Amino acid sequence: MPIDRDEREEIQEEEELSGQMSFLDHLEELRRRILHSLIAVGVAFAACWFFADQLYNIFRALIESTGAQINQNEFTEAFTVQLKMAFMAAIFLSSPFLIGQLWLFISPGLYRRERRYALPFIFSATILFVLGGLFGYYIALPVGLKFLIDFGKNLGMSSLINVSSAFDLVFALEVGMGVVFEIPAIIFLLSRMGIVSGPFLLRNIKYAVLGCFIAAAVITPTGDIGNMMILAVPMIALYALGILVAFVFGKKRRTD
Repeated sequence: MPIDRDEREEIQEEEELSGQMSFLDHLEELRRRILHSLIAVGVAFAACWFFADQLYNIFRALIESTGAQINQNEFTEAFTVQLKMAFMAAIFLSSPFLIGQLWLFISPGLYRRERRYALPFIFSATILFVLGGLFGYYIALPVGLKFLIDFGKNLGMSSLINVSSAFDLVFALEVGMGVVFEIPAIIFLLSRMGIVSGPFLLRNIKYAVLGCFIAAAVITPTGDIGNMMILAVPMIALYALGILVAFVFGKKRRTD
């Protein structure tokens, strides 16, 4: 059967890629991308530090909206929390660059036509990462923390929360939800590369649902079913959206 022009180009590219980078070259490329990412986060951190007080007020408003009060047990905790808060904001601020570095790391292993999806992937992944953080702040955290505070109040307990413990929980959930919301963007990329397909994802949906609940159990601020559902349901919905994306944008990749 004759091979068309696109297939000939892919064969040539595959032959070029097969000997293009050694294992040490990949490690060097990874080191370079990590270094660039750290520099970007550092620059963003310096910018976010000027707004540390405003960021702390946003964090305090979240905690106090649940009826709890925050305190510090050590002299340095307030300063340390502001550093962590500026760092978290820097991750979100520099997320387009970080996702771009991730793309630059994997792009040498892609065909020329697959590299065209750089901008759509970076744009969509950035939007989804920010949406994940917003979902965590406006929905997951208020509902989950309010449940815990009210549970303690019903037992006659007052809520005086350590500021470091409270922020560590907020940090884990915010960044975790940002990563979770990347599911549709990752599926888009994998489906365009021909690694996954809509039918494949649909057939394995039961394993995906199990994985969503396991991930929710790890990320959730408490182990109860209600808070797990708050996180697991969006994950399952994002996976379902990813299946639709795979059906619409997926393609077969030449394997022989």
